[in-house]
Amino acid sequence: MKRVSQLPLTEGVNAFRSCTRTRVCSPFAQRCLHTSPPNPATVAPITASGPPPTAPVPSAEHVDSRVARRRKQAKLLQKGQDLRAVAAGTGGGSAKHKRFWKDVHVKHTDEGLQVHLDKRPLRRPSKAILTVPNHKPHLASAIALEWDLLVSAQQALKHHLIPMTSLTNRALDIADEDAAGKGEIRANIVRTVMKYLDTDSLLCWAPEAKPDPPGYDVHVKRTESLRSIQRKTAQPIIQFLTERVWPGIEIVPVLDSDSIVPKSQPQMTRDVIQGWVSGLPAFELAGLERGVLAGKGLLGAVRLLVEWSTELAHLRDDAAEAKFGVEEAAKAASLEVDWQTGMWGEVEDTHDVDKEDVRRQFGSVVLLVSGEKV
Repeated sequence: MKRVSQLPLTEGVNAFRSCTRTRVCSPFAQRCLHTSPPNPATVAPITASGPPPTAPVPSAEHVDSRVARRRKQAKLLQKGQDLRAVAAGTGGGSAKHKRFWKDVHVKHTDEGLQVHLDKRPLRRPSKAILTVPNHKPHLASAIALEWDLLVSAQQALKHHLIPMTSLTNRALDIADEDAAGKGEIRANIVRTVMKYLDTDSLLCWAPEAKPDPPGYDVHVKRTESLRSIQRKTAQPIIQFLTERVWPGIEIVPVLDSDSIVPKSQPQMTRDVIQGWVSGLPAFELAGLERGVLAGKGLLGAVRLLVEWSTELAHLRDDAAEAKFGVEEAAKAASLEVDWQTGMWGEVEDTHDVDKEDVRRQFGSVVLLVSGEKV
């Protein structure tokens, strides 16, 4: 058999027609035969002058953002690995995440009590050594316990994990400014706490309760009104303050029975209280600030401060059997909330957390201002 390329043109055409007519594919139909000449490509002439353009490159901004993004991802990955290594106690992690101390102890010095991480004394943000007065061993122990519970050095940057350390630093900052003759922190604290006098939670009494309409049923039936409970709680505190702390002044409720607009205390009352607050020692002033912000009131914080402060021991009656402690201060600061939750119930992870947080903050005030005898 001859190949198609070896056949004359007429024989190849006849063979292709025969294959198409009989619908049987022959070996001669496997190749396309044509006589049309190919068209060559038309190349446009180059009219531009100079060298060819350079290849495009990404902008510097794009490169920097991409590199920054990858670095951030690498840091997050490294941070996660460090935290897992620290939590597992395997000894891994970078130096800034690992806890670099093993033992925490309180050391007695001539200047006062110092907390040491191994052999390093604990320092304040000002780089000065944190020194607690010698008559406050419980405060020094509380600070040491905070640092002993930390599992990494990074946790020391979170103030809610070292509340007593932060509060003590606040008191020492006030003392340093007093020694330097500045007093800016003291003036700011006085202005802040005095704002709570006219809206003191201990003096904002609820209006007289009206009888419930027919068919209105509550979960708990109250035998005593909220206003009566508030008055009974506030009167002993007010009596103590007006007799022992600020003799001769008048403290009045800030809300009438049918009003929602608070009224100010008498000007003489404000002047006496402001002068007394301005003259408090550094630790007492820092404790008062913490107590006022925790309980949203000035009078309850002052009552707690006088009860436990070593500097204000001459104002209290040590022969009294009942003491005004953390629990009493917390109940006085949250009477209305306790009233409502007792009637309608608590919201989980909200009311219970707030209740414990108020007690924690009042407890920090007691530790800050108290001495050896608590």
